[in-house]
Amino acid sequence: MSEEIKDTYKTLTKPSEETLFKDRNSKFFGYAFPVSTEEDIKERLEELRKLHHTARHHCYAWQLGTEKIRFRANDDGEPSNSAGQPIYGQIQAFDVTNVLIVSVRYFGGTKLGVGGLINAYRTSAQLALEASEIVERTIDVLYKLKFGYDMMNKVQRIIKERNLKIVSQKLEMDCEYVISVRKKDAHQIFDIFEALFKVEVKQL
Repeated sequence: MSEEIKDTYKTLTKPSEETLFKDRNSKFFGYAFPVSTEEDIKERLEELRKLHHTARHHCYAWQLGTEKIRFRANDDGEPSNSAGQPIYGQIQAFDVTNVLIVSVRYFGGTKLGVGGLINAYRTSAQLALEASEIVERTIDVLYKLKFGYDMMNKVQRIIKERNLKIVSQKLEMDCEYVISVRKKDAHQIFDIFEALFKVEVKQL
């Protein structure tokens, strides 16, 4: 029995609505953003720092990637592991990636203690994710096909029959297609094109 290849992941379609969680006069504003690079993350954090420039803490966690995962959790001045980790825990609980969750805290005068903070940041992250639209996407492999015009019909027929997506095409002396294939079908599709005489295929 071959192991089923996991070729889907969950992410957000757009930024969440702002959410608010209160505990003993402290306010926690929660935000969830779809992100694809660390540059995106920086920009989002800067926007929130401008928006909430009087807030003491902008705690956050992010995760990027579908197969090679990168993540970070930041307590931003709160006691160690009382903010970033609970936020990251919700990213894992909702099983989402390419996502940034930020909880902005306005101190209300009463200390919440580490347990109270963990609960508040976890709840803030949970509310932000519950306010988000989460979608499932497929992990795709890109192949570049090179072939002469005489092979165009054959190639097109396979693309149509197999429901493949053409990402880009260059039609010059030869034809060059970049196609996107679901990871679990990738080997099979590669073999089909490889078996075609006069079609060059390589993974990008």
